[in-house]
Amino acid sequence: MQGGATLRLLDKADKEILKLPREVKGAIYEFQHRFRKDPHSPALHFKQLKGHAQLYSARVHKDYRALLLHAGGSEYILVAVKDRKDVYENLDRIKYQINPVSGGIEFIDLVSFEENIEATRSDKAAEPAPVPVAPPSSLFTAFTREQLLDLGVSEALLGLIWKINTEEELLVLTDHAPQLTGDVLLALHDGRSVEEVLDQITTPVAAEDEVDTTDYATALARPATQVTTEDTDLREVLEDDFWRWKIFLHPTQLKIAEHRPYSGPARVTGGPGTGKTIVALHRVRHLVERLRSGESKDVLLTTFNKNLAADLRRRLLDLAGPDVAKRVEIVNIDKLATQIVAQAADGDRRRWIDDARAVQEWQAMLDELDERRWDAEFLHAEWSHVILGMAIATRADYFRARRAGRGRNISRADRAAIWQLVERYVKRLDTMGVWTYRQVAERAARLELDRKLKREAFEAAQVSSEKLHRESGISHHPRYKHIVVDEAQDLSAAHWKMLRAMIPEGPDDLFIAGDSHQRIYGNQVSLGSLGINIRGRSHKLTLSYRTTREILRAAQGVLGDGEWDDLDDGRDDLTGYRSVLHGARPALQGYATWDAELDGIVEQIREWDDIAPAAIAVCVPERHMVAEVENRLGRARIMAASIGPDGPKVHEAVHVGTMHRFKGLEYQRMIIAGVSEGLVPAARIEQYADSDPLRYRREEKQARSLLFVAVTRARDTVRITWHGEPSRFLP
Repeated sequence: MQGGATLRLLDKADKEILKLPREVKGAIYEFQHRFRKDPHSPALHFKQLKGHAQLYSARVHKDYRALLLHAGGSEYILVAVKDRKDVYENLDRIKYQINPVSGGIEFIDLVSFEENIEATRSDKAAEPAPVPVAPPSSLFTAFTREQLLDLGVSEALLGLIWKINTEEELLVLTDHAPQLTGDVLLALHDGRSVEEVLDQITTPVAAEDEVDTTDYATALARPATQVTTEDTDLREVLEDDFWRWKIFLHPTQLKIAEHRPYSGPARVTGGPGTGKTIVALHRVRHLVERLRSGESKDVLLTTFNKNLAADLRRRLLDLAGPDVAKRVEIVNIDKLATQIVAQAADGDRRRWIDDARAVQEWQAMLDELDERRWDAEFLHAEWSHVILGMAIATRADYFRARRAGRGRNISRADRAAIWQLVERYVKRLDTMGVWTYRQVAERAARLELDRKLKREAFEAAQVSSEKLHRESGISHHPRYKHIVVDEAQDLSAAHWKMLRAMIPEGPDDLFIAGDSHQRIYGNQVSLGSLGINIRGRSHKLTLSYRTTREILRAAQGVLGDGEWDDLDDGRDDLTGYRSVLHGARPALQGYATWDAELDGIVEQIREWDDIAPAAIAVCVPERHMVAEVENRLGRARIMAASIGPDGPKVHEAVHVGTMHRFKGLEYQRMIIAGVSEGLVPAARIEQYADSDPLRYRREEKQARSLLFVAVTRARDTVRITWHGEPSRFLP
């Protein structure tokens, strides 16, 4: 073969490549261009390896060789870059195959597997054993060769698998193993039966056609072979984390994202870093590509806050390009509601106030009335979540309303008094010319429901769209063909009612991604009760690709033993939730005072001078602490920038913000500061411990979720600090 070649990178090959010296990685970037232009250039020393029908080597650097699998014609797959002596000394320990179950191409370097597992055992041996223990037994001796092969486990790894004694060794193996092998072993270790693993893990990714284990060209085209596209620049792959999500989507994630039309609303859940957002973005692309060409924005992609919406816009552009992005309306949910209300306002131009300002107005009104029976936060929550959330329009409806999970029981007389206060409060806001975002959401839901009823009336009467438009002022068309929601756990009932009314029930109407463990705004709803039936169309992701297993263990400890809903009427947990990454344990450090803790933050960031400032963040529980951290870092000549509603004010700086501001963001290293009793959770919730136990538990749970979100923003390193007494949430 003469002329150019196509070069792709096999999934997980980058793990070992990233560990190579910088000059070798630079040589790889140059190598890929030379190889694609002319693989037979004398400078590349391109040749088939002895005893291997498909495996070739080529010169990358004077001491390093690329290993390439030939997939037919001019197609090659870069599977490893190794020291030249290791290539030739261990040729018999290099295995590759077409998996007979999934039909995907797999590459296995047994030497690397053995070295990584042995390193884990050496680390364990260095730890002092308090008492003598019996020799450990293998985790997988109960499973036969036939069972493991039928589930899709790579045959070349069976010998190693039967020697795995600990979960730590298992995680090391699965970190580098072919995807299906790792998923099967983790599921078996979690206690699932062979039949369950076959049904839940293997069957969804099994090849649909008969697998010829010698046909590498066909295997290359199957979804189970996870490789870059033929025009991918390896520099971008190895330097940009987001590339992994664009080109190496897990087969389970791909099945969800590219599922044939769902018959109705579909949902994907999973812990932090499991790829829910990436799946949602791929689903958006899939939905747009199935639409007829045009310029209209037929797909809505929405989430709770502004900076997340901006991040989704950037990611969709990276993933799918401008042609797809122009067909998608990307907007945070409150802005969407505001736009709808503004369109129908007929000159009523009001300002919007957030929850903090709304509570202040409640308190001002209560002070004016000398009302001491109810507190401002309770009344605001009752009005927002029950009255507005359930779209209650009359006092009689409020008397009948269910208040499940809302805290203290209130009598009929109590409801009458609360309703009177609510009416007075609404008039107060009207006089001020302001709306809360909760009011806007409820108003938008009513407007969309009215629009839906008119649309349905038009369809029933089959009148012309021109007549309807002239008489009612609306179009008979739904606003969108598809709606995709990210961070679904934070939307209120009014938000869901608005979205449900925007789009007719039917195939692929709503696609929902969320995790109730990350609910930080107290909007607990049941989708089914709001007309969004997801039964039978739900998926759960369990592997985290962002945060190390050590950080995840600490984060899960923060959550405690409480129960969590599944965004509907069921229960959710983090069983089987694991990371594919390994790193240092989180560091915990206490200080006598907040001033001493600030000095500790400065000292730690100075020690982290080996990475860019923008890869570091400091997270605190209260707003005033943001300015204090930013000022202290500034005095130490460390560039710092606070995170506002639209994201960090300056990118190339250490980012500082409250826990709420870090939702959806991620950093290599983080300091979670001020995790002190009285701050996390806030001391104010103690007043409800006896007077309103249900509210107390709800607020404590929300505070746990907030700390859980903060800790899981860290990819590699997290340091948790406090002053005075540490938070009760810390393990």
